[in-house]
Amino acid sequence: MDEDSHKALLCISAQGTDDANNGCCRIKSKDSSDVELLDAYSRAVITVVDTVGPAVVGISVRKAATRNAPEQRGAGSGVIIAPDGYILTNDHVVQGADAVSVTLQDGASFEATLVGTDPATDLAVIRADAAGLPYGTLGDSGALKAGQLVIAIGNPLGFQSTVSTGVVSALGRALRSGEGRLIENIIQHTAPLNPGNSGGPLVDSRGRVVGINTAIIVMAQGIAFAIPANTARWVVSQLLTHGRVKRAFLGLSAQQLPLNRQLARYHHQKNNLCVEVVAVSKDGPAHMAGVREGDLLVAMNGQAVESVDDVHHILADWPIGQAVPLVIIRGRELLEFSAEPSETPS
Repeated sequence: MDEDSHKALLCISAQGTDDANNGCCRIKSKDSSDVELLDAYSRAVITVVDTVGPAVVGISVRKAATRNAPEQRGAGSGVIIAPDGYILTNDHVVQGADAVSVTLQDGASFEATLVGTDPATDLAVIRADAAGLPYGTLGDSGALKAGQLVIAIGNPLGFQSTVSTGVVSALGRALRSGEGRLIENIIQHTAPLNPGNSGGPLVDSRGRVVGINTAIIVMAQGIAFAIPANTARWVVSQLLTHGRVKRAFLGLSAQQLPLNRQLARYHHQKNNLCVEVVAVSKDGPAHMAGVREGDLLVAMNGQAVESVDDVHHILADWPIGQAVPLVIIRGRELLEFSAEPSETPS
């Protein structure tokens, strides 16, 4: 019999006595440490669920029958963010709904009205006809680190108040919204999600809502995405103040093109790609500034532009009505324009 097996038998016969000579203390200590770590993890998750769980709601939506389609029903999740019934969820959960209701963890059910939606970030705010409700607190998603524990709470496949855990896999991902706009700084995580989790909160170990779960990749395992809380906080403030999200608008359609290298060198441009203007809205900001179809947009506000996403990124935080400098190549000329973005039409 080898030495380790002999020590193990001695431990069993001693029933866990602290005999330092046979190594029982060492083996017992290791097992105890593992249990303590497991208990600490469990306690962290349980505490978060007890804190945030009551603020998570199931959302039921109904779309009335039309000539071309029967009545449709759908479901998702949401998180209460204010005691007077304001609830944050996904735009795709409530989009086109004729009636919305929410169900709390304790079974109480309330009718809800739509406050506003933002398809560009797949976020929406609804309001339940109730007061004094439990609510979650939006945390700072900018402080997240890859590998950090996160907890998803929602109603997957109709199973209410379901909890799943994982870690932050990556930060700064990008995801296309339903309308094609790029949503930036997406959180990728491993907490398992299923249909019905959409709109539910992603929570850190301190019980702060750091994201709103929005999508999974079909056929993939362990890949889920959430809109960061910092984005959600800005969208919520816009929806509560204006009923919509105000974004700067230039009034042009464009496509990505490789930039001719000779032309780029001639004009001292470092771009490999540029954005070709394929259409200009009549009397829109770009039209008023002198931009024409066929122009090649290579820079905005001193930043190189190589894709339509670059244009959206620059305009995302640009003040409406404040002129933005544009650098355009037209034929072999390098031209500079100044356009004053207006609010994106509804």
